[in-house]
Amino acid sequence: MRALPLIPLLLGVWLTGPAFAANSSTEAADWLSRLAKAEQRQSYQGTFVYERNGSFSTHEVWHRVQDGKVSERLVQLDGAAQEVVRVDGITRCVSGALLAEVSSVPAVPGRVLDPLKLMNWYDLGIAGHSRVAGHDVTIVTLSPRDQHRYAFELHLDRDTGLPLKSLMINDKGQLLERFQFTHLDTANGPSDTQLQPSDNCKPVEQASVEAVERATGWRSDWLPPGFELVNSSVRKSQNGKRTVSSLMYDDGLARFSVFVEPSGEGGAVDARTQLGPTVAVSRRLTTPKGDMAVTVVGEIPIGTAERVALSMRAQEAQAKQ
Repeated sequence: MRALPLIPLLLGVWLTGPAFAANSSTEAADWLSRLAKAEQRQSYQGTFVYERNGSFSTHEVWHRVQDGKVSERLVQLDGAAQEVVRVDGITRCVSGALLAEVSSVPAVPGRVLDPLKLMNWYDLGIAGHSRVAGHDVTIVTLSPRDQHRYAFELHLDRDTGLPLKSLMINDKGQLLERFQFTHLDTANGPSDTQLQPSDNCKPVEQASVEAVERATGWRSDWLPPGFELVNSSVRKSQNGKRTVSSLMYDDGLARFSVFVEPSGEGGAVDARTQLGPTVAVSRRLTTPKGDMAVTVVGEIPIGTAERVALSMRAQEAQAKQ
């Protein structure tokens, strides 16, 4: 959900694989370790701006760590009114246009970033020092080792390790997305009132991990190196007439989802779009289960998304190969 760029998107992810640190900085890895711990230890409140495709929006965030519980509330201050409340990484309520995007979510909390494992797919480096929102920062870079992911530049608060600014950059050096605090207060934690959702924030139905049916009928013949399946589910479409299988893949920073459903009477239409770092690629596939519509949505290059879409196979068919 990129409508509100949440700090936990940088903090709450993981990757498995052997460590390979030949081209990476030990200091950069240490800074990423601090970042991974920051959300679980540091309360704060502040204002940040978000930019993609030349469009800017301003947001306010309240984040409190108390008795081992992490509570967070985000509100968009300009443009469309949007609000998100999360507890321990799980979305509790949303408002505005986000209601159409989030109908129900599995109760799966975030995972812990592991810098040593990220070194398999990114070269970690220190680009220098600067200041953001009046705070001294260290600039950590993550440069991809292949064409299947984007580069990141993280400006981490030297006192807390929190990310005060992040840039996502493509292989041509073009800025895809910017997130940057304009004000940050780490001395005063949010109050109960500040964390209380407004009346417009509607509860999100939580599906327990046990209750979610796994999407065991589909898998990919090809995935970009480092991306692994972290979640899958089978649900009814919004009109209740179709079954939609969804599979989520993660490399530790980037993430994309694959949605598979019957193409319907009109047939699926091949399409590709990109908004900032987020791509959406739809392809029609003929499978033993009939004509299917496969859609890949996420923060990966559009060519990679197309290859993933075309590689989806019915699991029964794959087993016979």
